[in-house]
Amino acid sequence: MVWAGEATDLPDGGVSVDISGFLLRDAVDIAARLKRGKAGAYKLAPALSYVDPRQSLAFPDNAEFEAVLTFQSDDPGGALGRIVPDAHAVTLAIHHSFVRLPDADFHPRGFDPRTGTSAQVIRNDYAASLDQPIVSRLVRRFRLEKTDADAARSRVVKPIVFYVDRAAPEAIRTALIEGARWWAQAFDAAGYIDAFRVETLPEDANPMDARYNIIAWVHRATRGWSTGTTVVDPRTGEIVRGVVQLGSLRAWQDRLIFDGLIGAAHEGSGAADDPLELVRARLRQLAVHEVGHALGLAHNFAGSTYAGRASVMDYPAPLIRVNGEKLDFSNAYATGVGAWDKFAINWLYGAAPKGANEAAWLDALARKAADDGYRYVSDGDTRGVGDAQPYGNMWDNGDDAVAELANVLAVRRIALARLGPENLPKGSPAADLRRMIVPIYLYHRYQVTAVSKLIAGVDYRYAVAGDGHDRASVVPAPKQRAALSALIGTLDPALLDLPDRLLAQLSSVQSGTPDPQYEIELFPSNTAAPFDLPSAAETAADQTLEALLAPERLNRLVEQARVDSGQLSLAEMLDKLSAALAPAARGREAELRRRIRARYAVRLATVMQDKHLSATALGVVRGAAMRFGERLRSCGGDATETDVCAYLAAMLTGPQAQLRALAEPVATPPEIPPGAPIGEDDWLTGPVPTRTLHQ
Repeated sequence: MVWAGEATDLPDGGVSVDISGFLLRDAVDIAARLKRGKAGAYKLAPALSYVDPRQSLAFPDNAEFEAVLTFQSDDPGGALGRIVPDAHAVTLAIHHSFVRLPDADFHPRGFDPRTGTSAQVIRNDYAASLDQPIVSRLVRRFRLEKTDADAARSRVVKPIVFYVDRAAPEAIRTALIEGARWWAQAFDAAGYIDAFRVETLPEDANPMDARYNIIAWVHRATRGWSTGTTVVDPRTGEIVRGVVQLGSLRAWQDRLIFDGLIGAAHEGSGAADDPLELVRARLRQLAVHEVGHALGLAHNFAGSTYAGRASVMDYPAPLIRVNGEKLDFSNAYATGVGAWDKFAINWLYGAAPKGANEAAWLDALARKAADDGYRYVSDGDTRGVGDAQPYGNMWDNGDDAVAELANVLAVRRIALARLGPENLPKGSPAADLRRMIVPIYLYHRYQVTAVSKLIAGVDYRYAVAGDGHDRASVVPAPKQRAALSALIGTLDPALLDLPDRLLAQLSSVQSGTPDPQYEIELFPSNTAAPFDLPSAAETAADQTLEALLAPERLNRLVEQARVDSGQLSLAEMLDKLSAALAPAARGREAELRRRIRARYAVRLATVMQDKHLSATALGVVRGAAMRFGERLRSCGGDATETDVCAYLAAMLTGPQAQLRALAEPVATPPEIPPGAPIGEDDWLTGPVPTRTLHQ
């Protein structure tokens, strides 16, 4: 029981219930979330909280209530001070929706792990017979019925309609409508005519009315995640309402990236390399992606690896090609939904042909997709730095990760060669170049992750028994060695250096009060005002080293070499890394090599303290660290080089206490500025609360 209150009979036969107590509680655990996010110990202040009658609304299918809650703390911390006037008292509006349950005529559909559907409705039947499962899972989907149930193609009784927020600026609103409408292609391919529409929200409509599926244009202090959520009938999985929230600051981050790659002077040209046109193309992708979630689809992070970008449910990186010394943006983003999306909508919403067994028909669809080479990899096998699935990656392109890394590095090289104040919009502070450099200097970061997953990579499917796709396969040894060679190349000081011209331009600083985004999205500096290139290089290199030395990857290297002696072994990988990083570099690159080498030593020392590292892997890493230390005793170079090498050698070859001391800096590694939207878990550092459907 969550809450209890007094019910009073009314003279007309109705019932009156004062739900103020229900609304004024900490329903979504705000205080605990703030504490987890190190924002301070907050408590709900009842005297400063109230139910807002202006937000108490009634519609045919739902009632809406809003409570204004204040949380107080004697010792606030974290980033709240940037957002609220006084961090000692944080006031939030907590909204509650009471939505009418639909009728019982909906036909539920069971979950199939091969098909790319989102979070399921779980049902437990503890009275099930022994030949039946106790736990069953139902997919989430809208009710969609043909007017002619027997026809292969038919119009529908009630189309699915999403409404775009009128508050979005016109050019942005048009892009959102265009992108979201792509789902009509998938429904049409599934046999539903005019079944999916996207329109502007009518002027007299209230976005809180549950009869409207909403695409809202929302604002935050920093560029947060966009979301596609659903209100679901917990009995059947029927989606009662879809609610999409698109963060407005995402578009400005995309503009920053494209201005950095191309230059703000190209804005408004209407050409393929117009940064604003590319931003609108990205917004179309954002809209169709989040609406896909609201339709019941999960991420497919393998979507960029086959069938010409098979799914809008991937996170799309712009596909930029190099022609000579020019960048080609003509195919930066795909248009329309992909082959996987059409399959997923057909499986989720399609109707079995007349006379066919629905379960058998759905199974046949899933089998054919797998047989045709459709790949599906979702969040659980993508987001971890040590994940094994080579096709599960975010913001990558193509089925050859190594070749695409070479392409991405070429794009980065060309962009950095011409980056300067002229890339900024006219009249912008020159200091904004320090923010623009971040996504361009780290332009290869996500492709590095994709390549790292080839090393000790294992390709596997979300198979079901008997479908013929239940065997995993290790990435072939030549591919693993090619991936290692490519990643070692990202540690080359020459690749991480910048020209003197650009370094001088990057040392301009802000005056006045900067916006929160500016403060967050800069390379950290240990040199006061001047741009700290060695720290930036260390940050970039640490991306590669962290991925290569993830304990899960090291353990898999040991196991794969046990099964196949021809495979890349852990000892071989570490020996190649050490051989590349031990020699002294020359001239201006020497300091960058020293910093990268130090990060490698720290990562070796750190992974040896990791409780997930196997005893065998620990022994191999310890031996590699000792040998690397011995190499450093004769690294050559000037006095600075000799002294630094001697220090690292002593730490690496000394007793365990020294190794632990060397690992200490990882507590504060070079902080990489955010690339993904900020606040991954959610705006209060905890899991996103599910939308409760009150009967």
